[in-house]
Amino acid sequence: MSALRPLRTLLFGGHYSLTRFCSGFVSRIRYINKLKENDAACLSALQNGHIFLFHRLMPLLQCSAPETFRPIALSYSEVQSVLHKSGSDGSLLKESILIGCSEQNHAQFCLDVGELDPAAILRNCKGTFMDLRKAFFLLEGAEAPLVAKAQALLRWHQINRFCGATGQLTQRNQAGSQRACSSSSIVYYPKMSPVVIVLVSDGKRCLLGRQSSFPRGLYSALAGFCDIGETLEEALRREVAEEVGLEVQSIIYSSSQHWPFPNSSFMLACHATVSPAHSQLNVDHLELEDARWFTEEEITCALQVKAPPWRDHRPAVWLPPKHAVAHRLIMEWKEQQHSKDTE
Repeated sequence: MSALRPLRTLLFGGHYSLTRFCSGFVSRIRYINKLKENDAACLSALQNGHIFLFHRLMPLLQCSAPETFRPIALSYSEVQSVLHKSGSDGSLLKESILIGCSEQNHAQFCLDVGELDPAAILRNCKGTFMDLRKAFFLLEGAEAPLVAKAQALLRWHQINRFCGATGQLTQRNQAGSQRACSSSSIVYYPKMSPVVIVLVSDGKRCLLGRQSSFPRGLYSALAGFCDIGETLEEALRREVAEEVGLEVQSIIYSSSQHWPFPNSSFMLACHATVSPAHSQLNVDHLELEDARWFTEEEITCALQVKAPPWRDHRPAVWLPPKHAVAHRLIMEWKEQQHSKDTE
């Protein structure tokens, strides 16, 4: 089956498996919704749930294997003990934000302890606070989205303490799923900024670019924020034209992803094609430091590289981490090329 399977196949692959999946999924979703609507129930769930600590938006991680880390899930009493030993009275725990629910129906929360001394926290926790961009290359696949969501919610609360209309303080509900103005009826909800990300191909090669802010050697798919009033297709065509001077012929939607950078983005991922006869690049160097075409062989070599961005000796080309939707686009393109070769 092609890597670009129809959405219906992905969602409705088999009646029995879907029914079995939904029974647990629906119960968790309804439980989370209840906690968002009922402050008392959320506070009770916090006392019996799992809490992930952050320090100034850096998650607390623990090494689980060479070059692999995972977030530390602490109980309410464990966090209470850590806070007391770090000089806090424990009231900070009420600032925890709901982020999800485990398959075992344990509510999951995050808490930023940025006002406390990180060394004091780490003396009582076996782990390290790590920058999230660095952590994304080391986290287990299933846990990266949870950590990303937690950081995004923590950041949103930090920058939305005041109402944009009245200038008054906003108050959050216990779950942290909304903030309300203290002097008006305005309610604010966490938001994501829509971003198109596209892997362009001329049939035999794919196009990758890099910004000057990227770690040296890192190349990725082209991406840009959607303007107000634009459709996904219009934003994609505009971004490709602006950044590399190419006119897109066709677009295929792939998938979407929440991405915590720079301030919580909603990545809409697509594949696009251009005519081989009109594939000459005209790079806008105000947008990109570099952009170039890559063959299937070059992509295969780059995928084999394991080079976290903080290492001193980096290869000439390496690719985004597996958790990134850009990586997924590249893998889908590679699989599609392989399918063509074997036909």
